[in-house]
Amino acid sequence: MTAPDIVVLRKGIHGLSSSDLATALRERLPDHEVECATTPAEERDLVEDVPIVVGQVIDEELLDHAENLRLFAGFSAGYGHLPMDALDEHGVAVTNASGVHGPNIAEDVLGFLLSLTRRHYEGWRRQQHNEWRAYPTSEFAGSTVTVVGLGAIGNAIVERLSGFDVHTIGVRHSPEKGGPTDEVLGTDELHDALARTDSVVLAVPLNEGTEGLIGEEEFATLSPEAFLVNVARGPVVDTDALVAALHDNAIGGAVLDVTDPEPLPVDHELWNFENVLITPHNTGNTPMYYERLADIVAENVERVDQTGEYEDLKNQVL
Repeated sequence: MTAPDIVVLRKGIHGLSSSDLATALRERLPDHEVECATTPAEERDLVEDVPIVVGQVIDEELLDHAENLRLFAGFSAGYGHLPMDALDEHGVAVTNASGVHGPNIAEDVLGFLLSLTRRHYEGWRRQQHNEWRAYPTSEFAGSTVTVVGLGAIGNAIVERLSGFDVHTIGVRHSPEKGGPTDEVLGTDELHDALARTDSVVLAVPLNEGTEGLIGEEEFATLSPEAFLVNVARGPVVDTDALVAALHDNAIGGAVLDVTDPEPLPVDHELWNFENVLITPHNTGNTPMYYERLADIVAENVERVDQTGEYEDLKNQVL
């Protein structure tokens, strides 16, 4: 068998087998030899001479075995779990999976917003009690939706909102970059957006600037009828401030796909609010994950084939 030039590590993501990613890569890169490791020993053997490794994580011990490694293609949009300093010292380029989650997370967000507005959770609750009794709802059309974070996920959300006759405000760190929303504001103008918002969707990465971004002051600015949807990271929202806002009826409802702490303890107070929907960090789940990831990796491999360089790659973070 020809020695592989691309190795997929054995740890998968979202319950998907990494062998499926290897298959998707072979379909896109028929001139390359793609091998999927199945054991730790195979990983150590396969990475010794290979220039490209694709995986969820690579530890420093395995990295020391990869003497000819030039590119590590990460499975995730985030890369804080990777040994970036060690990868840099080894001269390894790193790419991530930014954009892979956009379509599926956007679909979930749209469903969340409609469920909150039309109070589907109340209909479901009454169904559990065989209770045929009407309840008041709102209309989504004509409302204002603020999307905080206009990366791949935020843009996908806004794209899917375009047919719902809503006014959209985008909030981003660099507003001069513009965006697909009706308005684009900087993070220093967050309160201006929140004051006019019926629904706010959080789609930002977690960093020093976004930790605790929505807290007591922000809940005070929001309308008591406003909805919050967090598909970013749990610590972007101050959990204590959210609980207090819910207790005070200072917010209309919330959907949390991410929480702080995470997983949310079984006895946590957030479980008990009727107007809060909690999903277990599940919006990223999609059967199309590896297909989209394979597109990114294949595009970068083809670029390397053309240029001979591991630079200016799609989603390159190192």
